[in-house]
Amino acid sequence: MAEVILLLAVSVALAWPLGRYLASVLKGEASRADAMFLPVESLIYGLLRVDPQRGMTWRGYALAFLASNVVLGVFAWLVFLLQHTLPLNPDHVPGMRWDLALHTAISFLTNTNQQHYSGQAQLSYLSQMVGIVTLQVLTPMMGLGIAAAMLRGLFGGRNAATARDGEARDLGNYWVDVTRLTLRVFLPLALLFALSLTMLGVPGTFAGARIVRPLDPGAGMTEQVIPVGPVAAMVATKQLGTNGGGWYGPNSAVPLENPTPLANALELIAIVVMPIAVVFMLGPFTGRRRLTPLVFGVMATLSLASIGASVHSERQPNAATAGLAAPGPNLEGKEVRFGASASALWAAVTTQTSNGSVNAMHDSLNPLAGTAAQVNMLVNAIWGGIGCGLVGHLVFLLLSIFIAGLMIGRTPEVYGRKLETGEVRLLSFLVVLQSLTILGFTALALVIPGVAGNSNPGLHGIAQVFYEYTSAYANNGSGFEGLGDATYWWNLSASAVLLLGRYPCLLIPLMVAGSLARKRQAPQTAGSLDIESVTFGATMIAVIVLVTVLSYLPVLVLGTVGEQLMLAHS
Repeated sequence: MAEVILLLAVSVALAWPLGRYLASVLKGEASRADAMFLPVESLIYGLLRVDPQRGMTWRGYALAFLASNVVLGVFAWLVFLLQHTLPLNPDHVPGMRWDLALHTAISFLTNTNQQHYSGQAQLSYLSQMVGIVTLQVLTPMMGLGIAAAMLRGLFGGRNAATARDGEARDLGNYWVDVTRLTLRVFLPLALLFALSLTMLGVPGTFAGARIVRPLDPGAGMTEQVIPVGPVAAMVATKQLGTNGGGWYGPNSAVPLENPTPLANALELIAIVVMPIAVVFMLGPFTGRRRLTPLVFGVMATLSLASIGASVHSERQPNAATAGLAAPGPNLEGKEVRFGASASALWAAVTTQTSNGSVNAMHDSLNPLAGTAAQVNMLVNAIWGGIGCGLVGHLVFLLLSIFIAGLMIGRTPEVYGRKLETGEVRLLSFLVVLQSLTILGFTALALVIPGVAGNSNPGLHGIAQVFYEYTSAYANNGSGFEGLGDATYWWNLSASAVLLLGRYPCLLIPLMVAGSLARKRQAPQTAGSLDIESVTFGATMIAVIVLVTVLSYLPVLVLGTVGEQLMLAHS
């Protein structure tokens, strides 16, 4: 347990200065690094033909976001389709089938990295580098740009002091936000982390697969093919960008991706350091110093509850091996070099964020830990992805303001701006959209014979399907596995869920922020709702539990909760 506490403490300690730096970058403050970065940024703005001084309304910001995503998505899809004709393919990997290429492009475009393929066997080096890593670098910064624009809107926009009531507000420049965040924050961190992983033994080469002789000739193998490649760079971007996925099919459970306990610790810290830093960015960026403790307190409370349940669950024996092995923690599906506690911690934080990478098989988790992983993704705002997690959390904050306002008989206000029917309808639509999407596709997959292809009967089979769609909607990417997911059904249905879980969940809150920004700001008085208090934080936790956990309790009972109840009565 000491290692769990130490890793969490180090993550928070590193996130604090990083959060302040993020605020400085997004505010465009001058720094000593300008001499290095400004010429590169100016070149990019020139190539894109954008004016970095020009602000955007929420519509302009949203259109720029969508346009960049369409271009990147089509480009990645073509790379995956045509990789067999492109260079940097020393292992002669064939091109992907169109539906698998489409799912892969959408999956990485939405910062999900849900994999219906095995990376080392079905992607060339060029596809991994140009298709996968490019999206892993840019998409989290796009999400953070949306979060920054939404925060500007909640406080009236950058032109709040001069704009008239009802006038569209300046929420920033999308191209400037993404460019500065990518060059000044993400790429330097990814480079440092990639070099660290290379030093620890993660491959970084353009050479083809290695052919080696097995140590035991009696195993019936004369040689073994070990795929390598520029793995370290991909692992660095997947962890730091809450991207997930992996160069190899089994992900960070493979020694080549995660060779030592130190590498495991660094990769685990990398999962959460950026999402936590975004929380620490709030105070310096908005000028509301008490906003960071509110958001951090709510997120940390939910996070520790989830981690505690996961670690406790995995320290219990696996019921399937009762009486067949020595008593001890659940080591099924785990790397014994990491152990049960470190694997449970990883499973918790990778689903609290939208990372989705794994160092153990989630399908082998005890039911309580499996439930915690699913609930983390249903909430999707404990830490969440970079930017998109904060956006989801702000949605819960606005809903909590509305509910609290009704309880005390006051018109709900967000920092002096009225939260009215139109905004609440949009926020409520997001809650309904999640339920309709996840439950609807789960029901279809289960009711149509032979579609799901799940490997387990009964409750766990239901949990496998529900987990897959929950992971897609939460832009997480992890899976219970055990599904025949390289089919037309899974590729196309999961692609639809990926899109619905990304774009409405980012653009509708941005629309709400744009609407609030245009309203007249009333002065806050002693009768105003104090949303930066412990009481309101407790209200937020209650709203999150009621809106998400209880909404999905029936399907959870048909899955992992039902399995846990069966174990308790066995």
